[in-house]
Parts: sequence; structure tokens; C-alpha cells
Amino acid sequence: CPCAPSDGAMMDNRFATALVIACVLSLISTIYMAASIGTDFWYEYHTLSPAENISEAGRSIWEEFVSKDADEKTYTDALFRCNGTVGLWRRCITVPKNSHWYSPPETDMTTNCISFSLSDQFVEKYIEPGNHNSGTDLNRTYLWRLQFLLPFVSIGLMCFGALIGLCACACRSLYPAIATGVLHFLAGLCTLGLVGCYVAGIELLHRKLPLPEDVRGEFGWSFCLACVSAPLQFMAAALFIWAARTNRKEFTLLKAYRVA
Repeated sequence: CPCAPSDGAMMDNRFATALVIACVLSLISTIYMAASIGTDFWYEYHTLSPAENISEAGRSIWEEFVSKDADEKTYTDALFRCNGTVGLWRRCITVPKNSHWYSPPETDMTTNCISFSLSDQFVEKYIEPGNHNSGTDLNRTYLWRLQFLLPFVSIGLMCFGALIGLCACACRSLYPAIATGVLHFLAGLCTLGLVGCYVAGIELLHRKLPLPEDVRGEFGWSFCLACVSAPLQFMAAALFIWAARTNRKEFTLLKAYRVA
């Protein structure tokens, strides 16, 4: 059949285009996930007058904030009062550069950050934040641990999928692309789970420690990057799986046609 070579070429171009788009989506989602993990703007608190708040309380607020012994209530109160931001690995507050009790309020502000240690990521959360005798809040404890683990599982699955994709290129076969698609789909579920765990954890925390009247809280751009990454992973997974399955089906039909 004289049309067979052109049909085959068109089929190959179609699958190649799908794979290229899937690879681009996978790369973008990986970059977004890495950026969201490494930045500190998952949740932001906006205070009307942080300089005055710091001047009233002296240096004790940010000294307690950066202390290794600071409990959840201590650093959360500081986040409320000092335009705080929270990431998966760090928490930050904005304070005047000269925050002595005898100094007038300043407009020249600086941001101080403290990292969550590995033990902080697995520490128990209490029913009453800051009160160790109130019992363990299992919901918030496991939500906090999951929001720490899930992004790394997501990135690991995508990297493993990329490795399988490279092997597929070396073998000049689309069949391994199904595994790559499945891994990207699982990565998307992990990212979606991360977003859900973080939102649930923030909501439960604010039920225990309500926001003051002059403080406004909102999700930041780091959180938005993770939200965008999940659908990109699902779209990449769909393209990988579609290209592999459809190519296999059409190759089988073409082989049967030639045999006939």
C-alpha cells in the first residue's frame, strides 16, 4: 500500500509530539515542586503594625522565636504579630533591625528565619498547642509528617520515571513509557495529598489558635506552585500512557494487516 509509509510517519510524529509535551510538562512540574519545597511562602500572615508590636514586647518575641526550645504556640504567636511566613522547612518573621524596648518604631525591617530540624518534622502536636499535658493531637501530628514526606516521594517518583524514560529512549521503544506515566500519576497523587494535608493542617491549627483581629492569613505563592504542579503531573502521565498504549495498539493492528 503506497500510503503505509506516510501513515506510519504521521503516526510516529504524533506520538513523538505527545512525548515531547509530556516531558516538558514533567520538567516544569519538577521545577515547581523543587521551588515550592525550597521556599518559605506556603502560608503568610499580614499584621497591620509589626514594628509597634515588636517595640512593645522588646526583643523577647524574636529571641523566643529563634530559640531551639520554642514550642508551636510560641512561634505561631510570633508569626501572627510579625508578618510571619511558613514553609515546609523554615519559618520567618519580619522585625525592625533595632528592636530594643527603648527604641522608637522603625520602618527599616529585616527578615529572620529559623529552620525546622528533622526532629521538629516528626514531633508530636498537642491538643492545646504549647501545653504538653493536653495529650497528642493525632490528626495534626500525622498531617504535619505527611506534608514533610509527600513532596520528596513525589519528586522521587518523577525522577525514577525520568530514568525509565531514558531507558525507553535507549531501547527505542514506547512500552516503558507506560511505567513512566504510572509513576507520574502516583507523583501527582502525592502532590495532591501534600496540598490537602497542608490545607487541613492550617485549618486545624487556626481552630486551636485563632487569628487575632488585626492579622490576616493567606496561602502564599510557594503553596500555589505545588497546586499547579499536581495537574501538570497528571497531564504528563496521561500523555505518556496514551502514547504508549495507542502506539502498541496501532503497531499490533499494522502487524496483523501486513500478515493478512
